[in-house]
Amino acid sequence: MSWLTAEEALRALKTKPQTLYANVSRGRIRAKPDPADPRRSLYQTADVQRLAERHAGRRKAETVAAEAIRWGDPVLSSAISTITGGRLSYRGRDAADLAEEATLEQTAALLWNSVETLCSGSGSGKDPPSLQAAFLALARRVTSDLPSLGRSQAALRREAHGVLSSLAAALAAGPSDELLHLRLAASWERPDAADCLRRALVLLADHELNASTFAARVTASAGASLSAAVLSGLATLTGPLHGAAWQGVEALTEAASALGAEQAIRRTLAQGNHLAAFGHPLYPDGDIRAQALLSQFSLPSPFAEVRAVGEDMVGEKVNVDFALAAMAAAFDLPKEAPIIVFSLSRCTGWLAHAMEQIESGELIRPRARYAGPAPISKTGA
Repeated sequence: MSWLTAEEALRALKTKPQTLYANVSRGRIRAKPDPADPRRSLYQTADVQRLAERHAGRRKAETVAAEAIRWGDPVLSSAISTITGGRLSYRGRDAADLAEEATLEQTAALLWNSVETLCSGSGSGKDPPSLQAAFLALARRVTSDLPSLGRSQAALRREAHGVLSSLAAALAAGPSDELLHLRLAASWERPDAADCLRRALVLLADHELNASTFAARVTASAGASLSAAVLSGLATLTGPLHGAAWQGVEALTEAASALGAEQAIRRTLAQGNHLAAFGHPLYPDGDIRAQALLSQFSLPSPFAEVRAVGEDMVGEKVNVDFALAAMAAAFDLPKEAPIIVFSLSRCTGWLAHAMEQIESGELIRPRARYAGPAPISKTGA
């Protein structure tokens, strides 16, 4: 992610400082303090360029559409969650504030626009708790669950509860009447981690139109079952640029333990590799989810060193992927704990978006801008 000084941004926009500041306050241009001089601000290059092109009238429809899928303009309407001013909110409720006391079950009820607080359902599955068991449980449901098309929101909410229960049984063994964060803590024999797990589950429940959520909405838009939408989301979440980014954080801290944080980070950057632990395009002042979670426990030594050295070297604050990996290390949770927490939590968001998409009645079917060889017709001249 690259940044411009105020002078560079003003030259690109050909406007006055007041207009630049107004665009920042309206969320059109992301800004952050300049690490070299906190009294000054830096402005996100892509945002400035996009606005400059718009003002110059150079943005064709296909350009707008192409940019929209890369952190660009919103591509569809949603009332579920949003990120504004560096804060994440669920249906108008600040997520970090909600995480102070709420459970995932209560958060799901909020996201699903339901008046009831959900229970976590069955606590025993056919397979030992694991990510693999989650895929198998969802695949079994996909073969038998009804398509979503033509069904009421009340019926879909009941089914959403069942899908979440199936996933919970696959990822968190325990009594069916126990809250999910307690089930996770008990299944991992880490009761002292229960409150941090609760906070993480709430903070990760939804995040606007991220890659896995978009996949879930596309699936739901075709009329597929809710379990199919969640299966699409889960498959997408496993990518290293999404829910599996914690593995990059883990690799970085392991390298830091062997080489020292500075050398580990230098080597990663020199190799042209992405530093999964730092920065997020939607949080120029730092990932609020990471801040809310990291305040609840002491960082293990290699994580503390990576954070201190990395934030200075990279100029970005640590993100929620770092926080999840750090939480797992701090409480000695199983290796798969970050992706299990992420999957169980985000399932509630996928279901909310799937139901919202179904209610819209719209099929998500974008067009591709063809870039291949010119078509040849045998009947052409």
